[in-house]
Amino acid sequence: MVEASLFIGSEHYVANSIAMMALTHGFMALAAAVVVLPVLGDHVGVALLLAAAFVGGLAPDADLLASHRKTLHYPVGYSVLAAVLLGAFLLTSSPGVLVLTVAVGAAALHSVSDVLGGSAEREPWNPVTENGVYNHALGRWHRPRRYVRYSGAPEDFLVCVAFAAVAIPAGATSATVDAALLGLVAFAGLYSLCRKRLAGIAATLGRLVPRRLRAVVPTVRVTETETDGTTIDIRFGR
Repeated sequence: MVEASLFIGSEHYVANSIAMMALTHGFMALAAAVVVLPVLGDHVGVALLLAAAFVGGLAPDADLLASHRKTLHYPVGYSVLAAVLLGAFLLTSSPGVLVLTVAVGAAALHSVSDVLGGSAEREPWNPVTENGVYNHALGRWHRPRRYVRYSGAPEDFLVCVAFAAVAIPAGATSATVDAALLGLVAFAGLYSLCRKRLAGIAATLGRLVPRRLRAVVPTVRVTETETDGTTIDIRFGR
């Protein structure tokens, strides 16, 4: 993900509401997994452990198609669940429980770290809300700290590169996987370069779609509220 920027017609919007690139979260979780690998690597396959960390780090941003940074972001819930699962692993030494612990822990890291980013809205570089990440335990939004101003900001890409620099040279993955990860870093860089122009790019692409094909092109509408954050409605046919 970089971010799941959804194509729409020229009269609509592109969803631009992720605090940090999903790839930043993915590499953050991957770097954390590499650090603890010497302790955990004997209990389960290295590839499976790293895959669980990377996927778990990406997973919360799937709620871009619902209420972003609310539906699948549980900074407290994931953290508590990860602690419970870790306890279960220490008691059972089950490889399956360990993989689940790593995945949930990565999702917790993602949810907690989103508060360091920008607000959940269409143009977070011109903020009008204080929706950072939703805390279901408290029933309210945490305000964004904006250390990373928005998804794809220069500092976001630098953070992504920093975590990738920890994860990729560690030697825990094969040359093929390393090449794929470097490709994702390059994609993140391209995304950052285009970040503020995504709406214009989507509008241009929309005008290039033949009229007879527009019935099968999804129309995406973005709605922002103080209580639900950013929600996206996808419809086919116009």
